[in-house]
Amino acid sequence: MEPIDTSNLCSHLQRKLFEKEGVYHPLWTAVLDDPALTAVVRSRQLHIYRDGKKVLVLAGKAAPKVIREDTICAFLPKV
Repeated sequence: MEPIDTSNLCSHLQRKLFEKEGVYHPLWTAVLDDPALTAVVRSRQLHIYRDGKKVLVLAGKAAPKVIREDTICAFLPKV
């Protein structure tokens, strides 16, 4: 996956994604390892796509929005 521009990403989400102890860090590493997944920053949120179809939207303080059931959703923290 090509690097994404994180300058417009919510600071809460940045911590959750990129820090080792962040709740979304395992999900982020799975996105990087899977060539079928892409991620785009829109409106300070991270939109994750599989083969061009939106799967998941991650926000900083809000709950993740599952658009389609996908194997990547298994990495979301259980509530």
